[in-house]
Order: sequence, then C-alpha cells, then structure tokens
Amino acid sequence: MDLSAQLQALFGLRHVTYKANLSKEALFHEAIANDRGRIREGGPETDQKAYPTKLGVKGPLVYYSDPTCTGRPVQDTYGVARPSVEASVWWKADFQKFDPAKFDALLARVVEHLNAKKGTLYVKDVYCGVDPSYARPYRLVSEYATHSLFCHNMFPKSVPGVKDEDQKRWTMLNVPSFHCVPERDGTKGTRCVIVDFEKRIALVAGRADYCGVVKKTMFSVMNYILPELGEMSMHCSANVGMGGDVAILFGLSGTGKTTLSADANRKLIGDDEHAWTVAGVSNLEDGCYAKLIDLDKAAEPVIAAALSKPGTIIENVPMLKGKRIQDTDPQELDLTDRSITENTRFSYPLEANPNVMAGSKAGHPNTIVLLTADAYGVLPPVAVLEPKDVMYHFVSGFTARLAGTEVGVTEPKATFSACYGGPFMSRPAAVYAQRLAEKMRQHKTRCILLNTGWSGGPAGVGKRMSLKFTRAMLDAALRGDLDSGKVEHELHPQFNLKVPKSCPGVPAEILNPRNTWADKAAYDKSAANLRAQFHKNFEEKGFGKLGIEPVM
Repeated sequence: MDLSAQLQALFGLRHVTYKANLSKEALFHEAIANDRGRIREGGPETDQKAYPTKLGVKGPLVYYSDPTCTGRPVQDTYGVARPSVEASVWWKADFQKFDPAKFDALLARVVEHLNAKKGTLYVKDVYCGVDPSYARPYRLVSEYATHSLFCHNMFPKSVPGVKDEDQKRWTMLNVPSFHCVPERDGTKGTRCVIVDFEKRIALVAGRADYCGVVKKTMFSVMNYILPELGEMSMHCSANVGMGGDVAILFGLSGTGKTTLSADANRKLIGDDEHAWTVAGVSNLEDGCYAKLIDLDKAAEPVIAAALSKPGTIIENVPMLKGKRIQDTDPQELDLTDRSITENTRFSYPLEANPNVMAGSKAGHPNTIVLLTADAYGVLPPVAVLEPKDVMYHFVSGFTARLAGTEVGVTEPKATFSACYGGPFMSRPAAVYAQRLAEKMRQHKTRCILLNTGWSGGPAGVGKRMSLKFTRAMLDAALRGDLDSGKVEHELHPQFNLKVPKSCPGVPAEILNPRNTWADKAAYDKSAANLRAQFHKNFEEKGFGKLGIEPVM
C-alpha cells in the first residue's frame, strides 16, 4: 500500500497533495515559501512564519510560532480515554481525559477541513528510539514544512531491525489551520494536542505550532510504551567515560543537566530523552533542542557554532530592530531578547556535538545523578542515596528557582515535577520509580543527589555553588570515591540525607550546608520550611498510596 492509500485508510484524506521525506535543503525552501500563520498578537493568519538568515540555505531557518504558543500547551493536552487504556494512564491537569466519541468526531472534522482545502501536507518518516527492540516508526503529517524539518533533525532516520513496522507506526496529524470550537469539539479552547494510545494517532490542531510539540508528544507516547515492555523511559542526559562507565543525569531546567553532561572526557549519548532496557541506555532521539535565552557562547561553544550550520532551526528569537532577518548573520542575533518569550529554542542534529557516542547507546549505568538547584541554599551540595531515597527524590523531582526577575525579588520558589518530567509521564509516577529502583538493584547502580544551587544562604544572600566544585563532586561520584566504605558520611538531621564528610577537590566545610550559613537559626528555619514543602507535595500527590516510602 503506498503512502496516499495508507493515509486515506487511516484518516480518510483524499484531496491533498503529499510532499514526502524531502531533504533538509528542500524543506528549508518549502518552509520559507509556504509556512503561513500568526506570528504576533492580533496579526493576520497569512504572515510568513519561516525565514532565511544572511547565510541562506547554508545557515539556519528562523521560525516563529504563534505568540500564544511559545511552549508546550499543557492545558490543551489530552489523552483519548478509551476503555483499553483508561485505567493505566496517569490523568492530570496537563494530560486530561478526552471523550473517545468526541475525539473521533473532531478528527473527522479536521480531515474534512483538509480535504476541502485541497492543500499540501509534508510527510516525514522517522523513528523514536535507536534500539530496534523498542523503537517505534513515527510518521509526521504536517501543514508546515518547518515541522517536517524539525522532525528530521530530532529523530533517527533509520533503525535497521525494527519488525512489523506497520503495526507499530505512530502517526501525528499536525494542522495549525484548523481551529477547534470548544462547545462542539469538547476542547477547552481553540487548539488541542490529543494522543490516542489505542489507535496510535496524535492530533495537533489550532495554534499549537511550537516545534517542541512534535518531539514531546512522542516522548509521552514512549513513556507509555516502554514500561509496558518492562523497560524504563527517562527524561535525562547520558554520557560514557573513557573506561566505558555510563552516567545518567536527571534534572529540571536550570539545574545544569546539559552543562554537566557535556564533558571533554566523556562521550555524549544524548541530552534529553532515553530508554534503559535489558541492553543498556539508548537515546530516543537524534537531535538536541536547546534553550537559547542568555546563551553564553564561550561556555557553550557547540551550540554557538551550530547556530551557523545548515538545516538547524532557531525558534522565536526576535529580529534585530531596523534589520531584516534575511540580512542578519545568525551570530548577530540578540540571544538576551525576551520580547517574544523566555523559551527561545534551537534545534540541531546530535552529530553537531564533537564527542558523541557511536550509535547513541551504551551499557548499563554505573551512576545516576539527580540534579537540583536549591535557591533556598539549605540542601547539601552532594548526598549519597539509597534505593528508597532514590524513589522518594525521583518522584518529587525538586528544584527551587527565583520567584521573579525584578530587582530585589530573591524569595525562592519550589518546583516539583515528578520523575523530572511530570507533564510527559503517561503512567503513574510510581511505575517509573519502581522500575528505576529495580534496575538499580539489578545492576548495582549508585545514585547521588547533586545540588548546583546556592551555598551560605538563599539566592540574593549566598553564592551559587561554583561549577569547579560541582564538577569535582560529580567526578568523585563517578569514580566511586563517595561510596560507602570509601569515605565517612553523616546523616543530615532535617533531610535524612547521607552526606559525605570529605570529597577530593572540595573544601570539607561546604559539604554540610548549615556550616556555610552565618545565621544558624535562619538556616534551621529555612530547612524546616523546605522539608515541609516536600511533605506537602508528597501528600498532595498521593505518593504514599503508590508505595513510595516517606524517607524525609
């Protein structure tokens, strides 16, 4: 069955033209010529969405999403609540139930809309996952050529050995020109991202044209599939040492996940989404989707260089005032400009990194790192975790950020995201925590909590932990220097964490955070406050009922 017949059978598409599996160069030109929609509030639906820079086809594509969708539209993201999957999905505010009959009717209306338009759809066939034992064929059918180019950047193009591809294939229909009618379609607003686990379909409609939807929707799919196969899906970075030792680093935005995983002495497996299977750790992707806001080009030379490479995509970085984007060298762009969004992004292929692990896979992890950036300044900079501690901190997924950017606003704000990727985790958090604990026990994997946040006081009073010391603690953990029997530990009285008393290359006095505060009573009060927030999150999420032990 050819492509046209397959999509007619799946969706009922009849009166459309397909441009399938075009090269990156061809997609670059198609996006500039044809991608049209809103790029500013109140603007027309006919604005150009994608532009070349001064480098033309030899440089990046610059793309602007709808101004109301510069990140994942989590409040408009749903799963179809069919009886076959309803009991096994983790339903929550950012992944809500959608009525099956309503979905079927909505999908039919979207297809009717496309047939009436008689327009062009871009098709890109890729895979999610580099290991054929679990990899899923992924077909993107999109109105925008930019999304097809993004899909090409971000996912493996060939995975030999995948069996029964037609029975495993997932298809996303991405239609920004169709606007939902909430009263008729059952949506909250005029856009939607809906996953149908039973039929292996994802529908994206309306102003949900942020490129990350094309990637993160499939991550949500793999988070459902992999546990069913007895495997572990992870929102983490991963790398391999010269001796073959594997490390995985979990962490929310701003904790140092990307920076710490980029190490000249270690090969990168990937920077965001991975599987841990019977064969070891492998990447789900073939590209990187980096934040650009305030990028330090000296500290991130790989990303800086990639900004000028062909086939890459710069997303939502504003044009320079008084200068056309077509006349702008990508290195001239102001990466501090937040006038569109804080979440400016850059899509580039994994191969742009100079030190990538061949095949994007390796053996079983020797070390797991749970990263946090504690702006309260009360958590220890490093702690050694037992399996029950790992489960607790993994489902908590804690970091603390500054509450705002105004001068003088330094009160931290706690953020909890289960499994370090709560919105994307399709099954209950305990499923992933238990799988992680099982694999750690099986492979005797060590785990540390590494705090890249503040020391000597909260943000605004204390200082951010130096990268030099953080790397020294990470390197010590990777070598096994912090293991039980190798160094003396003490138990933190409030957080019940096992803290090493010494670490090579790190002043011993900073390892116990209370020692770094001039006002010990203030430290005790702030630590008690953070502990209470952990307790509150644990109770509200009902983790105790899921079998997670309250270790704190």
